[in-house]
Amino acid sequence: MAEITTVHPSFDVSPVVAGLIGATVLVVSVSVTVFVWTCCHQQSEKKHKTPPYKFIHMLKGISIYPETLSNKKKINRIRRDKNGTPKETGRGNVLVDAAESGLIGSDKASDGPNAAPHIDQLPIKVDYGDELSPDQSLTPGGSKTSSPSSPGDDVMLGELTFSVDYNFPKKALVVTIQEAHGLPVMDEHTQSSDPYIKMTILPDKRHRVKTRVLRKTLDPVFDETFTFYGIPYSQLQDLVLHFLVLSFDRFSRDDVIGEVMVPLAGVDPSTGKVQLTREILKRNIQKCISRGELQVSLSYQPVAQRMTVVVLKARHLPKMDITGLSDPYVKVNVYYGRKRIAKKKTHVKKCTLNPVFNESFIYDIPVDLLPDISIEFLVIDFDRTTKNEVVGRLILGAHSITAAGVEHWREVCENPRKPVAKWHSLSEY
Repeated sequence: MAEITTVHPSFDVSPVVAGLIGATVLVVSVSVTVFVWTCCHQQSEKKHKTPPYKFIHMLKGISIYPETLSNKKKINRIRRDKNGTPKETGRGNVLVDAAESGLIGSDKASDGPNAAPHIDQLPIKVDYGDELSPDQSLTPGGSKTSSPSSPGDDVMLGELTFSVDYNFPKKALVVTIQEAHGLPVMDEHTQSSDPYIKMTILPDKRHRVKTRVLRKTLDPVFDETFTFYGIPYSQLQDLVLHFLVLSFDRFSRDDVIGEVMVPLAGVDPSTGKVQLTREILKRNIQKCISRGELQVSLSYQPVAQRMTVVVLKARHLPKMDITGLSDPYVKVNVYYGRKRIAKKKTHVKKCTLNPVFNESFIYDIPVDLLPDISIEFLVIDFDRTTKNEVVGRLILGAHSITAAGVEHWREVCENPRKPVAKWHSLSEY
């Protein structure tokens, strides 16, 4: 008899299940392949593509990390008592830019552009300390014997030596700030200055750099090289180098010594490095490139003793972002004499050069204080990643520096209860 064997049934797979498994494997394989290819392609592009508006900072021939205007240092807020002795206010440390410190008592660096409540009670006090007003550089009679931003016409401001070169293979403009000679004394206590230089490429102001601060010298030697990539040689004729020479002041606004404007239309770096020496001139705010216009409305109620300030709109603002647009908002500061007594902000208007705000703020101001009141409007470009940049400034009131500003304030005071709206050109901050 034949041997009987037991045969176990084989495992049968459904055609539908097999199809699903195959499709899953295929999709995963394609996805992994696409992902790997994308990563490799991005790495390859990064190696061969020069990012726009990049610069390299060379300090005495050594490549260092670029110093931008967003660098911040942590210092203590200082206040002087009536005897002139500096003391800490006890508010802790605040983030301020050591070379860009503005008004004493200014906003903390962490303040955002969020709008504040529209009604504010002004804390008017008798003792205002030594806080500086926004016009210190324009109004004599302050704590300093001479106006730092406006040296006398008879004072020699010195000379600045620098060089301009162009790297054709990398399409890069190379500017070396070498030295300055014969700077005026800005600190009477030390009979010296703490100079540094800000450099901006006009008209777009996309490139903004600065040198380090050199302590107690009137003949600083910087020897710092800035290399700006992404600037075609054909565009050099339309650019202007703007050098602003300043003296660092730890306790107040940095003193402006002067400026140098160099149109590249008269410079030909195609054959090699061009060495230039230019006289440092007194800064002329009126000749600066237009910063746009701001429309504001003011109305004073003498019975309620309230000033209503309405920020209406702005137009023709300069391009502050790589996209060719800006994210502007307006900061309103109210000063009594040299003391800032109130501050407010509008909302940010995204991606526009002609923003419409229509935001009002109400301040309680006694009638007898009106002659000493100044209202400062700062149009600021908001930036999430770097420091917010001031686009332009307008001052109305006691410290107005323009005829239009003086006339606007006079109309407001002479026409109570009547809103007076006007357009004003913004000046450089």
